[in-house]
This record gives sequence, structure tokens and C-alpha cells, in this order.
Amino acid sequence: MPSSTTLTPTARTLLTLSGFIIVLAGVHAARGILAPALLGAVLVVIVHPLRHPLERRGWPKAAATTVVIVAAYLILAAMMAMLLYAGIKFTGLVTHYAGELRQAATDLGDSLDGLGFDTTTSDVAASVVNPTNIQNVVTHVGGLTLSVASGLFVVVTYVLFMAVDAARYDGARAAFGATQGSVLDRAHDLFGGVRLYFVVSAIFGAIVAVIDGLALWWLGIPAPIVWAILAFVTNFIPNIGFVLGLLPPAVLALVVGGWPLMLGVIAIYCLVNVVLQVLVQPKFVADAVNITVTLSFISVVFWTFVIGPLGAILAIPMTLLARAALLQGGPETAWYSWLSGDTVTDVPGPGVTADEVTDGAAPADHAVAADTAVASDKAVAADDGATPA
Repeated sequence: MPSSTTLTPTARTLLTLSGFIIVLAGVHAARGILAPALLGAVLVVIVHPLRHPLERRGWPKAAATTVVIVAAYLILAAMMAMLLYAGIKFTGLVTHYAGELRQAATDLGDSLDGLGFDTTTSDVAASVVNPTNIQNVVTHVGGLTLSVASGLFVVVTYVLFMAVDAARYDGARAAFGATQGSVLDRAHDLFGGVRLYFVVSAIFGAIVAVIDGLALWWLGIPAPIVWAILAFVTNFIPNIGFVLGLLPPAVLALVVGGWPLMLGVIAIYCLVNVVLQVLVQPKFVADAVNITVTLSFISVVFWTFVIGPLGAILAIPMTLLARAALLQGGPETAWYSWLSGDTVTDVPGPGVTADEVTDGAAPADHAVAADTAVASDKAVAADDGATPA
């Protein structure tokens, strides 16, 4: 008989990771094509449930699909408008305050030298408000804004086709629920988690943006709407979004009002953003998508490297997709799912093998079944008038 080769769990894990790395290399190479497609898919996932109440009211599928497409386009239009407005205003602010930024950089370096810091530390700190460096950042942000804006036009096409296909996929459970039930369940959980994540992020982002914008307006910081938009957008970047949203208004506060105003801005951001974005929101996000705070932070860095700037916003959906694809449920992957923050049920106890869990019976269950069988045999033997052996 031909011998069958069975891979050990370690070998299977290594092969899976190797394949995953190869796939990631391909995704990184094709990030210019895949990133807009992934954004389009996420948008369709978010707005797709809009069609269900419409169809229950008797709307034709084509009309319901049109509503889904229009809703996705409205989100894209709002994103593009905010990016363009914030990018243009930010560029104008840096140009207008170039002289003040240069003077602030000089004063900051002198202050640090007077406090006894070495020249390297002073130069690094002063470079934060150096107008040349900020202008380079502005140029990069402007190019990124135009790149994202042009990429949104590509997303428009993806959304159109994906929304049409999503209407067809609604019938997958009726057609294949008996044979592909576990796959459909994982897909349902994935899409639900993505929607919950963005709903939670949008709600907290709106709250933070309004509070920060009003506070900056009250303090007299120029262009508070720009910084409110920045606070809203960076709220979709887990953990580090707070820092990205704080730096520009803090630097501008230093330029227009000196250290007291800068410290006031930092204090307000720490009070509002740290409490909401760092302490409260991650708990809601963790409950919504079952991902640990550490994993959400690593996801931002990882997916930004893999698919570019959009990876910071799509980090959580991409991590959910990777977990759904690699950790397909069952006792063999329960440990890894639990480590990632997922809720795991029916975890095998000590001494329970995977086969026993798969069969749905633990050793205690087998013992109860055996005792029941023996008792049944004795009862039958007694009825027959025989003495059981």
C-alpha cells in the first residue's frame, strides 16, 4: 500500500506562513492596483445593507443597487472634498507663516541649548518647526492628496461593478448554505466586523472633530476647520492617529501664540483625544471586531508598508480578512484566534484531542455514554431473566 504522509502541526503552520508571505509580496508589488480595489470593496461592504429594507418593500433589485452605488459615491465625494480642502488650506498656512516658523525654529533651538541639551538634540527638535522641512511635508501631502484624489476616480469604477455583483452574492446562502455554511458564516462575521469598525470610528471621529474644532476656534488657532477634518480622518488610524492629528495645530499654536498657546492645545487634545481615541474607542473597536489593541497598532504599521498610505485606514479590515482566511476555526487554530482577540467557544480542555473535539465528544462524554450503555444492557438482561456477565 502507498504510504500516506501527514504533516505535523508545526510544518503546516510554517507552510501557511510561507504562503502568506509570498502573497504579501505580490500584494505589495501590485499595491497601486489593489489598494483602490480594497477601498472600493470596503465601501460596498459598508453600504450594502441599505438594499435589504428597500427590497423588502418591493423595490426592484436594480433600484436597490443604484441606491447602494449612490451612497458609496456620496462617501467618496465627501472624502475627496475634505482631502482637497484640507490640503489646499494647509499649504496656504505654511506659506503664510513661513517667516514665523523659521523664527520659531531658531528660538526653539536656542531655548534647548540654554537648558543644556546637546546640539544634536536641539537641531532635531528645531527641525520639527523648520519651514523647509514643513514645506517638504506639505509637498508630500499635496502629492499624496492628488494621488488619493485621482485614485478615488478608479474606486468609482470598482464600486460600480462590486455593488452589482454583491446583489448576486446575497443568494449564496440559499444556494450553498448546506455545503459551504462555515465559509459563509466567516464571511458574514467579517463583513459585520468591518461595518461595525467603521461605524464606531466615524462616530468617535465626528465627536472628536467637533470638540477639537470648537476648542481651537476658541483659542484663536487659524483654520480650525482644517484641524477638525484632520482629527476626523486620523481617527480611522488606530492608536497613532491622535499624534498625527495633534502635531500640525500644536506647531501652528507655537508660531502664533508661543509656548502657552501650544501647551493649551496639547492639553486639550490630551484631554479629549487621549480619553476618547486612546482609552475609550479602542475598547469599542475591540468589542466590535474582536482584535487586541496591540494587534490593531501593529496592523497599521504592517498594512501601511504592504499597500501604502491607504493601509493605515484599511488596516483593521485587512487584518480581519487575513484572520478569516488563515484561521478557519476549529481546535487547531483556536489558540491563535484567541491570541488575536477573537472570542473562542468550545476550547478543548486538558487531555482532549482535536479528533475528540471535532467529533463533538470529550472523554467525559464518552464515559457517560459507556455508563449509559452498560446500564441499558443490565436492564435488558434483567427483563430477559438472565444474569449479566
